[in-house]
Amino acid sequence: MRQELELRFGYGKIVPWVRRIHDDDGEALLAIAGPQAVILRADALPQAGPDYSHVGEFMVEAGQAIDLQLHAYSSHNIPPAAINVDLALEATSTYWTNWSSNYLPQGNYDREVERSLLVLRALTHGRTGGIVAAPTTSLPEQFGGERNWDYRYCWLRDAALTLEAMMTHGFRQEALHWRNWLLRAVAGDPHDLQIMYGISGERELPEQVLAHLPGYEGSTPVRLGNGAVNQYQGDVVGEVMVALAKLRNRGVHEDHFSWPLQRNMLLFVENNINRKDHGIWEMRGEKRDFTHSRVMMWAAMDCGVQAVQEHGLEGPVGRWAEIRDMLRTEILELGFNSEINSFTQTYGSTEVDASLLVLPQVGFLAYDDERILGTVSRLEHDLLGSTSMLLRYRTEACLDGLAPGEHPFLACSFWLVEQYARSGRVPEAKTLMDRLIGCGNDLGLLSEEYDTTANRMAGNYPQAFSHLALIRAADALNRATHQGTTTGQEPAQPKPRGN
Repeated sequence: MRQELELRFGYGKIVPWVRRIHDDDGEALLAIAGPQAVILRADALPQAGPDYSHVGEFMVEAGQAIDLQLHAYSSHNIPPAAINVDLALEATSTYWTNWSSNYLPQGNYDREVERSLLVLRALTHGRTGGIVAAPTTSLPEQFGGERNWDYRYCWLRDAALTLEAMMTHGFRQEALHWRNWLLRAVAGDPHDLQIMYGISGERELPEQVLAHLPGYEGSTPVRLGNGAVNQYQGDVVGEVMVALAKLRNRGVHEDHFSWPLQRNMLLFVENNINRKDHGIWEMRGEKRDFTHSRVMMWAAMDCGVQAVQEHGLEGPVGRWAEIRDMLRTEILELGFNSEINSFTQTYGSTEVDASLLVLPQVGFLAYDDERILGTVSRLEHDLLGSTSMLLRYRTEACLDGLAPGEHPFLACSFWLVEQYARSGRVPEAKTLMDRLIGCGNDLGLLSEEYDTTANRMAGNYPQAFSHLALIRAADALNRATHQGTTTGQEPAQPKPRGN
């Protein structure tokens, strides 16, 4: 075996000071750079090599195991002691095996759903409960292009959808853990609500370019932080309120902390009712009235009304109902284009957006409503390529602030599976579902997008949003084909309200 160790800190910019040490656990290799340190403990330590590297070779015979332990820690602390690798591996395996054993089979796609739930759990901080959108930064959506983002942060949207997925499949304790993270993160003045936070709820996530890095296959810039933290996205409160409403409908009681914070979030919606936004896809162009965002604002208010009327909670239900009904009238008038028989990406536009598939998911209209079916037809015409995988929107027609061009978005395609399944197009749903599952790797992990020409993943990976949408699609298919169990774990579907 040959090992090469090139330790760098500061995203490859800082060369640490490396030296050999002796302590109670024997000889080790210690690397320090400012506040960070790494120690390598191994049966065979590498030797100093060229360009500040360490290189070594050792033999391994049949049945023999060589342990290497690489620990990262704060340099002001003493180096961590060696661990028993065999016991650590056994404990890790036991934890994940026990955790996944709580999954109750639903029907088809059990392996993929279970795997997706494992991914969501693995993307979650064990102590804070925050879930990152992906553990990577700047893996390109467009190879050689500029659509490279840092996804190592916690979006309220993703946290809310994860809460819903875990709750739906019986992981009640995990759902409460995420709810508590979410409520801590948004606590404070409702005017200060953000769309995303750090893993512990940090609010300052400035975006900067790491100009010394060449990028994945020359895709620059490489980014640290995410400028979208400063965006206003009108849909986010709706995502959170819908998830918390489903938790409430499953018997989880609101406490002195959770319901007042939800009322604060509804106040945030009310205070921004006439404000244009950047939309769910974090457009870096001009702010607009995105139809999906307006629908999610409607959903937020609808959840508030239902909380008072059906659960006896306190709140200005009359005002919330008035705002909800006003939004509904507005959306049907300005967000639906009768000439093309479709809802549109923004008010007054003829362009469509895959996020419109969310409208029936939150009960704005039924899955088989003629206006939804017309929208699906338009999406198929404009955004569905020869591979039957859906784009988010036409980048060449949308002023999103970036050069046009991207690949099909896996979450949107899973939404289409759900729409097909809920509206009686089950064979097409199954065909598309199998195509999408085939986009994963041998571990069942999915990225954000998929390059159908080169047959390779694109974007940050593994992507929580893709796995969340997979779970919804599988649930919809199982429900449509009557193959799910009757364990009470199937998600209750929202009833469309109004005309």
